[in-house]
Amino acid sequence: MKFTIAIDSFKGSLSTFEAGKAASEGIKRVYPDAETVISPIADGGEGTTEAIVSALGGEMHSITVSDPLGRPVNASYGYIPEAKTAVIEMSAAAGITLVSELERDPMKTTTYGVGEMILDAIKGGCRKFVIGIGGSATNDGGTGMLAALGFEFLKKDGSPIALGAKGLSELYEIRNGNVLPELSECSFRVACDVTNPLCGDNGCSAIYGPQKGAKAEDIPVMDGWLASYAQLTKKVFPDADAEYPGAGAAGGMGFAFLSYLSGSLVSGIELVMSETGLEEHIKDSDIVITGEGRLDSQSANGKAPVGVASIAKKYGKPVFAFSGCTRDDAGVLNDCGIDAFFPIVKAPCSLDEAMNSDNAKRNLADTVEQAMRLYKAAKG
Repeated sequence: MKFTIAIDSFKGSLSTFEAGKAASEGIKRVYPDAETVISPIADGGEGTTEAIVSALGGEMHSITVSDPLGRPVNASYGYIPEAKTAVIEMSAAAGITLVSELERDPMKTTTYGVGEMILDAIKGGCRKFVIGIGGSATNDGGTGMLAALGFEFLKKDGSPIALGAKGLSELYEIRNGNVLPELSECSFRVACDVTNPLCGDNGCSAIYGPQKGAKAEDIPVMDGWLASYAQLTKKVFPDADAEYPGAGAAGGMGFAFLSYLSGSLVSGIELVMSETGLEEHIKDSDIVITGEGRLDSQSANGKAPVGVASIAKKYGKPVFAFSGCTRDDAGVLNDCGIDAFFPIVKAPCSLDEAMNSDNAKRNLADTVEQAMRLYKAAKG
């Protein structure tokens, strides 16, 4: 028998690869001769780089770049030499976790460090980019990132605007004459699971600004600056579309990738599944194993387990999902291709005990074993 195992990370407890190995152990207790293929998976957020790099045999590369407030920070990205591909999570340089709650202020925070990561990868020979843009601390429309790549955002006197959203208040002209030449050879696929436009009541300032530290009075001001930025962008790139679904992702990073770098915005889980070749593994499998830290109705909205199940059902494969816990509304997942799901915690315990890595590995392996015993008995 062949099993394909594609389990998202149990955040704070098990990585996608650790969860896969624990599931494989449980399967082997029941089917010792089974072939188990572990295909690391993620939904485009945290763990995306690890999943793709692990699946494709890449390596991690670390550099010092600017954090959201311009301070030096060590950031890592995935590098796959054979494919000339870099896998970057913008949160490594511009993530909200890099600034304390007291420091959070999208007027000041910048995406410049993300551009430095891309620049380093280009110099290293990469021409294909897979970018995760979740968890940002910024609302600068991606101008910081673009500035690091040679785009010029200028005041009326011809000097560069300040970094951060506040710099957009000074923006008078955009130039692209000194852009890094190699950018024309590069392609960018961006994991994006939000559909917000750049501006307006559903734009990035209004919807995500508050969680990044924006004051109530800042939101309409930033929104106006982004609208002006979009108009100036259109003078340089006529196809720029501030209303495009996802343009407002990550404080306007979606707009920057679409307009300036000819990027494509794709579902996070679909991007990861495509890059890792998951469908090829599933095609000739007998059973598919998936899961994540918690299963509930939200898991149906672009999360890894349902993405895995959707492929499995194309080929009529049974799907079992495992999680640290489930909620009462998780039953909707049975209508999304998951035939049965199982929480792995076996007895009352504290959250710390449940999330302990050794406990989680043991509980996952034991629960998978029992599910496989049931399956084997039912098959006769």
